[in-house]
Amino acid sequence: MRFALTDEQRAFGRSLDASLSSAGVPSAAAAWAAGDHGPGLGLFRRLADAGVFALAVPEAAGGLGRLPVELAVACVELGRHAVPGPLVETVAAGVLLGRLAGHGMPGAVTGALSGVLAGEPATLVLPGGGVYALDPDAARTVLTVSYDGPGRAAVLRAAPGHGPLRTATDPARRSAVPAAGGTVLAGGGPVAGAAALAGAYARLLTAAQCLGLGLALLGRTVAHVRERRQFGVPIGSFQAVKHRLADTHIALEFARPLVFGAALTLTPVDIAAAKTAAGEAAYAAALTALQLHGAIGYTDELDLSRLLRKARPLRDAWGTPARCRAELLAALAPLAADG
Repeated sequence: MRFALTDEQRAFGRSLDASLSSAGVPSAAAAWAAGDHGPGLGLFRRLADAGVFALAVPEAAGGLGRLPVELAVACVELGRHAVPGPLVETVAAGVLLGRLAGHGMPGAVTGALSGVLAGEPATLVLPGGGVYALDPDAARTVLTVSYDGPGRAAVLRAAPGHGPLRTATDPARRSAVPAAGGTVLAGGGPVAGAAALAGAYARLLTAAQCLGLGLALLGRTVAHVRERRQFGVPIGSFQAVKHRLADTHIALEFARPLVFGAALTLTPVDIAAAKTAAGEAAYAAALTALQLHGAIGYTDELDLSRLLRKARPLRDAWGTPARCRAELLAALAPLAADG
């Protein structure tokens, strides 16, 4: 399969890139890390105005129609600019609520969906996705899906609060366990199906974020090695540096078609492959950037440190490389047996 973005999809990515370039993302990220969500919430509203969150919701539920490739394009740019907040989680909440809205669910579902479409952050915890919700202190809605009762029916709740916040490697990325109980929004088979779809989107779009982050790290590193000089020449002229950058570039370019191909198929195997490749490529790009920048890469003098701190949390979010590889092997095992 030969896959290439359309002119409209590329234009959408360029437009979002230009918008975020002028939006003061670094200062918003610093404020978010300090507990001031105001500037970051402004970014969420800007993204809502650009239609990003509406891309996760069917037209019948008030969105633009579920468009996974366009969402992947958007999340590459969000990763490239390292926008803070539960972005993927808000999109995934839109996927979940948008699907349930088509099943005649109560008004609380459509009310939460309206908030997502307006750019109000949401976060969620899904079965198999861990117990922590990202940035619950900044989210208007904290959603949880669990299997309750004798028949293990899927239940969607709006959590009434959350436990103590935990800080990750990225100071602008905090998580907590949602409080037990809460308002039941929906239950039954539709919730289980909607949760599975939301989880697939969350993993796919995290992979797209990883791709964008890796591309940003590579771009900044290439610019740095062209300027930094040793022995009277740019360090980018050294063969060892060229090889390291080439390896990083190849890994990212290998991940790119996997991400967009998975957005086309939305199959669990393709999404797991995309998440593995993009997550590992982004983490490798971070290691390359840190090595070639030297000690200055650790400091807050460069905005680079903000990108570096995101690489590992994003690599592991919504499926670590080990977990994704295990799922790939499990899916491919029957094919190997048949061969």
